[in-house]
Amino acid sequence: MNESNQDKKNKIFYPRSRYYGQVKPENLVFDANLQEFPQKVGYITSLETNGKLSPDEAYQQIKSLWK
Repeated sequence: MNESNQDKKNKIFYPRSRYYGQVKPENLVFDANLQEFPQKVGYITSLETNGKLSPDEAYQQIKSLWK
């Protein structure tokens, strides 16, 4: 089982947990989006904290992610 360095990095930076619910396409999509949302919010808030984004820009980006 040889994993490339890129695969190892992806597992660290973009962790995914298993889905234990009823396997339907809409449930899997919802679960994937639900796992991705806090990661993106974390990136946006870090950029805002470090002064790369204004608070208004960060708010708008998070608001658009929520929709």
